[in-house]
Amino acid sequence: MTARYSEIDEVIAFIHQNIYDPLPLSRLADHVSYSQYHFARIFKERMGLSPLYYVSALRLQKAKDLLLQTNLSVRDIGLEIGQQSLGTFTTRFTERVGVSPSQFRESTMQADNHLLSLSRLREWNPVQPAFNQYARIEGTIEAELPFDGVILIGLFAKPIPEGLPLYGTLVSSLGDFCISNVKPGIYYLMATSVAWGMKAMDFLLPHSTLRTRSKEPIIVKPYSNVPHLQVTLHVPRADDPPILISLPLLMNNYLKRVDRKLLTL
Repeated sequence: MTARYSEIDEVIAFIHQNIYDPLPLSRLADHVSYSQYHFARIFKERMGLSPLYYVSALRLQKAKDLLLQTNLSVRDIGLEIGQQSLGTFTTRFTERVGVSPSQFRESTMQADNHLLSLSRLREWNPVQPAFNQYARIEGTIEAELPFDGVILIGLFAKPIPEGLPLYGTLVSSLGDFCISNVKPGIYYLMATSVAWGMKAMDFLLPHSTLRTRSKEPIIVKPYSNVPHLQVTLHVPRADDPPILISLPLLMNNYLKRVDRKLLTL
């Protein structure tokens, strides 16, 4: 099936090709000969994000690439993606990736250790509490391709995996999942995968990991059940937003939760 507003694909390719150049809304709209208002409306309808927010997300993804693949200073990387202030770049990167640029650059060894620790826990399934004050988000996760590894699932405030998820879990196989004690609100489900044996660079810069996202919000209302979710991990698509949140950070947070639960057993 052809995606609605397929002309947006052309704009996405244009953004990728010119990511280091100024990309005001007028330039993006002109590329497909639309008014700025009409272009901004259909872009957000297709992508779930405004055009300029999407551009800023891609630039932060480029910053992650440059941090791990070059010796450029943090300041120079900020300038490379259009941030004139080191402080502003560091603040935005930290808010949306979850760690500072310097911490991200130094996290390769920790990332390998986190995946190794998770592989040792793959048969351990925490018992969900019998009673929760708030809702449970339950679902089944499948994959387009054969997969064996860990799956990180989160509920975010926006349809892009950035910043720490408001709620989340981690499962060590395809199948059922549950996110418990979710307060009433509007959320977007995002998930990605890390195969056992992957190298740290492959999930610190998760350009090719299987992933999924809900373009429509999940609405949690007081005293009502959320329908069972059926989600499928797929290969990256052109209109998928970049995965900005540091996956090793999410792994480490999960491992800490496991440690706390083991201490109470």
